[in-house]
Amino acid sequence: MAANAEALQAELKKYLMVFGALLVLTAVTVGVAQFDFSVPVAVAVALLVAGVKGSLVACYFMHLLNERGMIFWILALCVLFFITLLIIPVITSSEVVAGHADKLYGVGK
Repeated sequence: MAANAEALQAELKKYLMVFGALLVLTAVTVGVAQFDFSVPVAVAVALLVAGVKGSLVACYFMHLLNERGMIFWILALCVLFFITLLIIPVITSSEVVAGHADKLYGVGK
C-alpha cells in the first residue's frame, strides 16, 4: 500500500506543478496584455504562451505523453490526408484548364 500511496503523491505533485505553471502562464498573458507592443510582437507572444499552455494541458491532463506511438501514427495519417487534399485540386484544375484551353485562348480556330 505504501508504494501506491507514494505513486499517488508523485502524480499529485506533478499535476499540481503543471497547474501552477498554467497559473503562472495565465498571469504572464495578463501581464503582457498591459504592455503596448506592436501587433506582430503581441501576436507572437500570445501564440507562444498559448502553445506552451496547450502543450501542458495535452501532455499531462490528456495523458498524451504515454501515447507516443499512437500519436505518430495519427500524425502520419493526418499528413497523408493533408497531402491528398492538396493534390486533388491541382489534378482536377489542370484537367479543366487543359480541356478548355481552346475556348479560353482561341486555340484551334
